Amino acid sequence: MSGASRQNPRRASRQKPTRESTQNGGPSTVAGTVGALPLVEHAPYRPDRALPLRVELVRQLRRRRTQVAFALVALLPVILWVAFELGDDGPPGGAPNLVDLAKGSGANFAVFALFASASFLLVVVVALFFGDTVASEASWSSLRYLLAAPIPRARLLRQKAIVAGLLSAAAVLLLPLVSLLVGTVSYGANDLVSPTGESLTFATGTSRVLLGAVYLSVHFIWVAGLALLLSVSTDAPLGAVGGAVMASIVSQILDQITALGDLRTYLPTHYGNAWAGLLADQVDWGDMTRGAFSAIAYGAVFFAAAVWCFGRKDVTS
Repeated sequence: MSGASRQNPRRASRQKPTRESTQNGGPSTVAGTVGALPLVEHAPYRPDRALPLRVELVRQLRRRRTQVAFALVALLPVILWVAFELGDDGPPGGAPNLVDLAKGSGANFAVFALFASASFLLVVVVALFFGDTVASEASWSSLRYLLAAPIPRARLLRQKAIVAGLLSAAAVLLLPLVSLLVGTVSYGANDLVSPTGESLTFATGTSRVLLGAVYLSVHFIWVAGLALLLSVSTDAPLGAVGGAVMASIVSQILDQITALGDLRTYLPTHYGNAWAGLLADQVDWGDMTRGAFSAIAYGAVFFAAAVWCFGRKDVTS
């Protein structure tokens, strides 16, 4: 047998493949042919497409605090209805109070629910969505990974603020909708009677109640801006939420001090109940216009400060 026929099969298997075998059989994994592997072209990075709103919205909807907040807002009208049914009626022949008016129709019940929750519960909900959005990421040590994705800081803050705004507006509008449903089923679709004695049809009263909820959504812009500013300034979500709620409480207390005179009009909560003017037959838009302007002005300052602080923050968590 010749030497060619006695060639070691192991040595033959380690022989470098020819160019023809590489081209015909595809790129080989044998050493020396890495350069023959095809290059895969990836799509260029688009900062304007990082963290889509849909992704952030789904993330926030799956969080337990979002589900609990919406559940509490939806359960409040039911809790109020149970309290009305278990409570005693007022003295016979006495002047009607807010509770008696709330039992008059579904629209009146929704008005009472808004009055009872606008000064505290809805403030907490809005502060929760905005104050927790960035601070929670920092507390989980995931904020730096989002920025390293990379997601521009301005876009990250904008996307989170938009989603928080959508959730806040949905929660504020959910309360009167559920209240109208519960109240209409329990007390009927009668006319809305205001505390001053003016009467509105059920259709008109329902539209006024929903318009009042829209005004409250605008009024809470200052709460949203302050909560977001605190959220980018601390790693403690509870501190950001609690700070915004505390500022609202202090403002409401100062608004009750008549000695301050016209200075009270500069408080962010001074026009919080301006939507009550919608319950009159002839609507006075003056206080609501001033209240909307005040809320937007405060909110613009707080949002601008949040962007400025977040852009210069040393993110380590």
